Amino acid sequence: MIFYRAHSNEVEVFETAAKNNLPVLLKGPTGCGKSRFVRYMAEKLGRPLITVACQEDLAAADLTGRFLLEGGQTVWRDGPLTRAVREGAICYLDEVVEARSDVMTVIHPLTDDRRVLPLDRLGVELEAKAGFLVVISYNPGYQSVTKELKESTRQRFVSLAFDYPKNEIEAEIVAKEAGCDLALATTLVRLGQGSRNLRSHGLGEGASTRLLVYAASLVKSGLTLKDAAEATLVHSLTDDAEMTKALRELVRSVLG
Repeated sequence: MIFYRAHSNEVEVFETAAKNNLPVLLKGPTGCGKSRFVRYMAEKLGRPLITVACQEDLAAADLTGRFLLEGGQTVWRDGPLTRAVREGAICYLDEVVEARSDVMTVIHPLTDDRRVLPLDRLGVELEAKAGFLVVISYNPGYQSVTKELKESTRQRFVSLAFDYPKNEIEAEIVAKEAGCDLALATTLVRLGQGSRNLRSHGLGEGASTRLLVYAASLVKSGLTLKDAAEATLVHSLTDDAEMTKALRELVRSVLG
């Protein structure tokens, strides 16, 4: 089973929501474990998972499906959301606010007691199969005002707020994921925490848990800790000369 270390009661809340067919919203910073959590819960609940990485060109038709010309014939091909509705799968829309506004419109009837997906082009309404669940995620601290979720949309979901784990839990996760010793993981978590503190000084995003795992994996494969930190905790976080200097100072202060 996929490894996931719970931070709080998120597993119990998700399980209870899924049991009651209630859609779930995950919010939190980049790389804090939201996507891994969904994969873990899908496996724990024994449900298929269909994931869509949302971006600005994603439209409702990309989710529901469209007619295509194949072999001289026009045929309908289901999109990922329609497949999930038919199969009783979890449909996970990652960073949903990046998608076009019509995406949320098509999701709305699936997030209340109707649990239907209107397919206007086919002239039908699909009833969601048992087990179907909508899960969306976004990063509140990263979005512009024009890309925030509407209040009316947020109130359609059971919400779980994610953040980076406590230091000891994060070190445990890094050690497990990278297969490194706990001492190395603890040092990297100190670096990660230090980079997150720089957000109040102009750094856009601090180091994610994912990035710390990358750094640990590089060290485990023979790279020095200094070089691994330079390749991940410095260059992956900024292109700004002043912030690069600040991050290098952080690395020197932690590593000595």
